[in-house]
Amino acid sequence: MKFLIVGVLFAIIASLGQALFAMSSGRGNPAQMVKALTRRIALSVALFAALMLAWYFGLISPHGVA
Repeated sequence: MKFLIVGVLFAIIASLGQALFAMSSGRGNPAQMVKALTRRIALSVALFAALMLAWYFGLISPHGVA
């Protein structure tokens, strides 16, 4: 489960990097930037849902900060 979480986080960061590159390259293609940001939002929502499902099924457990 940890590898899945870390993998999705890296995918989110890569998508954010793609959007930054599309925005700063000056090619004038906003559709590519919108697609990358939409992918990032979808990955973030999917990660949140996966974390909630994993917690519900007991695959992960929260712990208190002591």
